[in-house]
Amino acid sequence: MTMAYVSRPHQQQTLEWLDGGLFTILLDSEATEGQLTVGRFDIPKGEAPPFHLHTREDEVFLLLKGEALVWVGDERHELSEGGAVYLPRNIPHGYRITSDRADLLLIATPAGIEEMFRYAGRDTSAPRPDGFEITKDRLAEAAALRGTLVIGPPR
Repeated sequence: MTMAYVSRPHQQQTLEWLDGGLFTILLDSEATEGQLTVGRFDIPKGEAPPFHLHTREDEVFLLLKGEALVWVGDERHELSEGGAVYLPRNIPHGYRITSDRADLLLIATPAGIEEMFRYAGRDTSAPRPDGFEITKDRLAEAAALRGTLVIGPPR
């Protein structure tokens, strides 16, 4: 049975992510019956995930505010406010935020990628443990759970 779902801020989960950035899960597998994940990043300058590819989902990034460099395979692109990138599964990619802050919308289909963020990130509704960090090992474990392959360091 297909049903509409309305996501309100008090229902959304915000996770501390790489380099002190935040990732808010707006719509997850449960809300969309496995169809898609929608999330929003609030990220500082310099934030860059490892170069990676997804084997299970296609991604779209929409840069709502800020500037970034985006690598798709061997190509490097500058992305500015309002720019969008479509990343089919199995295409290596990465990005680096070049503005002071960025507001980045993520859409992935099918849903499930949010579990990677939940596994490695920290729910901001709970107290922050001393020394919290997302280690390379923890990030690699989280990525592997969702069929994401880390293929190189951040660019």
